Amino acid sequence: MITLEEKIKALPGPILIFGASGFIGANLLDTFLRFRTDCYAITHNSRYAWRLKLLNIPPENIVFCDITYKNSISKVFETYKPKVIFNLAAYGAYSKQNNTSLILETNVIGTLNILENCKDIKAYVHAGSSSEYGTNCENPAEDAKLVPNSQYSVSKISANYLLNYYGKFHHIPTVNLRLFSIYGPWEEPDRLIPRLIEHAASGSLPPLVSPEISRDFIYIDDCVEAFINAARYMNPEIYGESINIGSGIKTTISELVDITIKDFGLEITPTWGSMKNRNWDIENWYGNYDKAEKLIKWKPLTTVEEGLKKYAAWHEVINYRDVILPAFRSPEKINKITCVIACYKDEQAIPFMYEGLLKAFEKCSTAYEIIFVNDASPDNTQEVLEKICENDSNVVAITHSRNFGSQAAFVSGMEIASGDVVVPMDGDMQDPPWVIPMFYEKWLEGFDVVYGRRVTREASLVMNVMYKLFYKIFSRLSYVNIPRDAGDFSMIDRKVVNHLVNLPEKEQFLRGLRAWVGFKQTGVDYVRPERMFGRSTNSWRKNFWWAKKAIFSFSFIPLEILSYVGLTITMLSFLAMIFQIIYKIMFPDIPHGITTVIVLILFFGGLNILGISFLGEYIAKIFEETKGRPKFIRKSIIHRSKKLDSADKIDNLVKSLKI
Repeated sequence: MITLEEKIKALPGPILIFGASGFIGANLLDTFLRFRTDCYAITHNSRYAWRLKLLNIPPENIVFCDITYKNSISKVFETYKPKVIFNLAAYGAYSKQNNTSLILETNVIGTLNILENCKDIKAYVHAGSSSEYGTNCENPAEDAKLVPNSQYSVSKISANYLLNYYGKFHHIPTVNLRLFSIYGPWEEPDRLIPRLIEHAASGSLPPLVSPEISRDFIYIDDCVEAFINAARYMNPEIYGESINIGSGIKTTISELVDITIKDFGLEITPTWGSMKNRNWDIENWYGNYDKAEKLIKWKPLTTVEEGLKKYAAWHEVINYRDVILPAFRSPEKINKITCVIACYKDEQAIPFMYEGLLKAFEKCSTAYEIIFVNDASPDNTQEVLEKICENDSNVVAITHSRNFGSQAAFVSGMEIASGDVVVPMDGDMQDPPWVIPMFYEKWLEGFDVVYGRRVTREASLVMNVMYKLFYKIFSRLSYVNIPRDAGDFSMIDRKVVNHLVNLPEKEQFLRGLRAWVGFKQTGVDYVRPERMFGRSTNSWRKNFWWAKKAIFSFSFIPLEILSYVGLTITMLSFLAMIFQIIYKIMFPDIPHGITTVIVLILFFGGLNILGISFLGEYIAKIFEETKGRPKFIRKSIIHRSKKLDSADKIDNLVKSLKI
């Protein structure tokens, strides 16, 4: 008789397990990794992969992939070149999973995307469901009529037909295992048997449904062996076939509770509830395994009594209450970084920025999102962004209807950012991605804002001196404590981002507003490099405009200076008038020239013009704010490779993405 180890070692590799962070997937992965290392967990929900953490799965064996995004799947296949595929990724089996779009995308589109890449594999084993039978679920044969009674059932039937088509007509070595009620270690704690054992261990019983409801319970070890056997005995005869993984034995909830009461020595009378726990529940739900025994040499070896004892023993060994329950209820959260990149004439630099960001995220061990904002760049920036979006579902590309400036671009991206922190950056590589891990370390220490402090710039001496001088003057003039040499490049916590996005002013100076909102802030020193490609879009005139914008946005000192100058000149004029009268009385014969009059006229005239210009700057800002125009207009958004270019669709997407 061939042992399980021999079957596992005989399978060609590499092996990919989609949905490996789930109950069955985690058990299958753990079994494989006991005997070989070329088995990889493919998971999408990195935030809640609590089983993989508790199982101590090596990071190099965990691959993050979104199966609903075909390019994400293609990238995994190109990288790992798998020979055996197990697809256990599914959504909708539990009542709490009620997003109908996600049910379709995961169970049907995800399956299709994987099948489309199965060009050179030896086996593809799919986790089907007994839910495919719908209302016809009392001991059905595999060729029985499928009568769906839920959206999940419809989606699994659709996936079943896809598998049959690709197996029979494209000769993909695939088989669909219709699983009945699988239970055992690592099952969700809110399911029936885990709750039953958990309560029994403390001498009680959980709330129960009708005692007459029956299910076909299969222990997880038997289920894992069914998957391995399906891959081991894959042959053209079973391509595209569906096979029941059941026992043919219906066990009522009453019988299950009786076994538990006996095993735990409980002296308690069960309290029974209503028949249904979910609106699609059927009273009797069980199936035979004749086809499985014939085609993949599988039959269940563990009785319900034995399975419950094994599961109860695992509860005790794993320290269920202190380990499993906290991990399930409050899974360790993997942080997500969103980078918002303002792009203008950055066509050549964008690919380097993208690759640099991926390395930074990998170093931080975080999930990520990249939002490129094409601020009506006149080059081929749009084409470059479209190509990146095609290959990475975590990239969003926004295009503005015209050039609104970098500040508007940052706000446009921050408005839809979903990360725990947001990093605004210029797209020309002058904000280097390698600084992000340094920001992240400070954020983990508890800082809400971590800004980049430019120690020096790779620029001319004159420019360095001028920038230093500006920040020194600005910090002295501003009524807010604004850090010196700190640009927009920073890492901003989600709560701070929300405040910045909600600020009503139209003309925004982000680095000033970032200081104005407060919270705990610190800086990280770095050298700002030269623009990687092309010439800087800044000029002396534009830099002077930036300086004016900063000062008039965060300082009233120009007005104060006018007040002081006016008061001083008034006093001096009064003294001069007295002096002139006295001088005229004392020296009546000395002529008085016109030069003094001209100089005074020019002086006071210039002073008036300067004062009016100061007032004009502030009035212009008031005028701009009262117009009520939007800060920017989005022309299009590319999200998950889909381009939206109508106002209604863009607005709906933005609303759905806003935090």
